[in-house]
Amino acid sequence: MIPVIGYTGAKLAVLGLGRSGLATARALQAAGAEPLLWDDSPESRAKAEAEGFTLTDLTRHGAFDGVAALITSPGIPHLYPHPNKIIGRALELGIPVDNDIGLFFRSYATPEWDNFETAPKVVTVTGSNGKSTTTALIHHILQVAGRPTQMAGNIGTGVLSIDPARDGEVVVLELSSYQTDLARALTPDIAVFTNLSPDHLDRHNGMGGYFAAKRRLFAEGGPDRAVVGVDEVEGQFLANQLAEGPADDRVIRVSSGTKLEGFGWSVFARKGFLAEWRRGRQVASIDLREIAGLPGAHNHQNACAAYAACRSLGLAPKLIEQALHSFAGLPHRSQLVGEREGVRFVNDSKATNVDSAAKALQAFPKIRWIAGGLGKEGGIAGLVPYLSSVEKAYLIGHSARDFALQIGETPHEICETMERAVARAAAEAQPGEVVLLAPAAASFDQYPNFEKRGEDFTALVRALIG
Repeated sequence: MIPVIGYTGAKLAVLGLGRSGLATARALQAAGAEPLLWDDSPESRAKAEAEGFTLTDLTRHGAFDGVAALITSPGIPHLYPHPNKIIGRALELGIPVDNDIGLFFRSYATPEWDNFETAPKVVTVTGSNGKSTTTALIHHILQVAGRPTQMAGNIGTGVLSIDPARDGEVVVLELSSYQTDLARALTPDIAVFTNLSPDHLDRHNGMGGYFAAKRRLFAEGGPDRAVVGVDEVEGQFLANQLAEGPADDRVIRVSSGTKLEGFGWSVFARKGFLAEWRRGRQVASIDLREIAGLPGAHNHQNACAAYAACRSLGLAPKLIEQALHSFAGLPHRSQLVGEREGVRFVNDSKATNVDSAAKALQAFPKIRWIAGGLGKEGGIAGLVPYLSSVEKAYLIGHSARDFALQIGETPHEICETMERAVARAAAEAQPGEVVLLAPAAASFDQYPNFEKRGEDFTALVRALIG
């Protein structure tokens, strides 16, 4: 646990009692603060009471009397489409609003660090797609290298639940736009920006607000090193703003598909090979084509970003290459579930939008595609340019028939359920093909989350292949 610094003896309101909210309450209590807890959900309130916390209804008049700050969970809107009424009241009263990420960055460094031989570091990863894989990959590489490391944030555990720093440790944090948008302190040593595509637009009032939330990590955080994916104009703009010029190697530009030779430091992947360039010459190369845990161009971008972050930490290219080969990938993200008679089964349930599904569809040459669920605004018409590799689509869920109308001449079958889709795709698949779950839709019509959807696919496949 990371005890929160600066609030001993103070009252702090905590709104939202999920994973991050309860971790915040524990960290505040451990530091001698008085947390005032509230959640609209009776179940969440009961869970907090079971831990011995006292609840305070933050909606009642006078609830903020004597409160030093409001700490809110990331899923609760604080600005768009409109502030939660409790947050709105705090804004009216001028009470500082923060989240657990802000508390972490103000509390992680302690006087004990003066006794360390090597100061701990924090690496943060944000972006639209690939941030979980990139975060986990950096953490894996550090583990293989024998460096003390912890992983937290939007992946794994809440940031205030991790252990206090050890000598030379590297904490790797995945941060969503919800987390970077509100945190009052953002001071990573290395910050990674993977890419940007439309997502959470209602929460940020459009693409400009969404990008601005990501940009805060770099503009306000002032990292010593920035690793920036430049395959979209937003990444190019961000890298341009951070660097004093193309030779400034405090910014490492990363790309999947574009050769980046004219910069002080760059890492890019082309035709399955990762290349590191510094000051006009290539200094390292890695063949990514046979790394099973990182299939496709989108994962090659993740590999480049993780490689750049680890090189910034002083790790050698050969050691990073060794670790890449032992990376198994994350569940529900291009996860190889199994193989039968030359047919591979891949679970990419995390591909909940058009952009992430497009990346999955470009990773394999011949695909039996399982898609559908609760479609998002705009449907999947944007995927038509990426369907040339699809032998047939097997459509499930609420939007199955809508999706069928949007995929042009691609052969398809309305399956409704995951069970039927897996059975039909497996029965028709030929050696060399991939049965790919990349839904391009939310899961909430049939499953509580994308993880449960992926687990269902995985269970059905494993029962099928034995």
